[in-house]
Amino acid sequence: MLHKIISHTLPYFPPQLIWRFSKSYIAGETTRDAINASKALNRENIMVTLDILGKFVKTMPQAAENRDAYLALIRTIEAAGIDGNCSLKPTMFGLMIDKKTCFEYMRELTAEAASHGNFVRIDMEDSPCVDGAIDIFRRLKQEFPRNIGLVLQAYLKRTLSDLESMLDLRRDDAALNFRLVKGIYVEPAAIAYKDYHEINAHFLEDLEFMFKNNVYAAIATHDTPLIQGALALIDKYQVPKDKYEFQMLYGVTPKKRRELVQNGHRMRVYVPFGEEWFGYSTRRLKENPAMVKHIIKALFSKG
Repeated sequence: MLHKIISHTLPYFPPQLIWRFSKSYIAGETTRDAINASKALNRENIMVTLDILGKFVKTMPQAAENRDAYLALIRTIEAAGIDGNCSLKPTMFGLMIDKKTCFEYMRELTAEAASHGNFVRIDMEDSPCVDGAIDIFRRLKQEFPRNIGLVLQAYLKRTLSDLESMLDLRRDDAALNFRLVKGIYVEPAAIAYKDYHEINAHFLEDLEFMFKNNVYAAIATHDTPLIQGALALIDKYQVPKDKYEFQMLYGVTPKKRRELVQNGHRMRVYVPFGEEWFGYSTRRLKENPAMVKHIIKALFSKG
């Protein structure tokens, strides 16, 4: 109870205090910080996805700034020789303001990545954004079949149907590529599963559907039962190691991450960075109030 109370007052905590906790889970404020963190992960045989932290934009000039920042990031990834790609939130490019321009910006970014033989993934946000994200993915997949992926959320009741509906986009030379996550947004029970075990069951159901239909699976979880369930499905369907990867958050469960890499599984780490780190950190802490103990510890730490 105390952890939950504290987690909901986090936006009012001094940023310096939140940073003392957050610095383990965020690469830093600058692109250089993110590149350095990515190089370190690459040396451990771990791929990366870089994400510039940001808020929902309120104007299209802000969306254009985000477009420009990501264009620069994609070019920097290439110049630095990073084994990694970018993750794009449609709302950062104006999805809820101007869908046409949002698509144009995201097409520019996908085209830039494709010009370097690289890849971008469309992040999935809360339920009002789902149809828009899928529509952008459909359009970009047809033009850039090897350079675009999408995130799907297992706790949404529509996800299996969404998977089935997108099978028409499969191509012999470019498999569908989906990152499967549990989902973090607060959604009504009418559209989202709420029970932990029920969400896990649907995560594995969705993953099994992906394996059965030759969909490249990015298995994004730190949950031990889900990792074990995924490994069992990989064994059951004899999925080649180049047809899936595990994904984890920067700074989270490094021991599990290393074990999977040591056992020959592909691993990608989500590397968030940027000046908007405070909002990201407080959201993560609200999602997992048990982590507040680290904030309490930081209060009495000199580090």
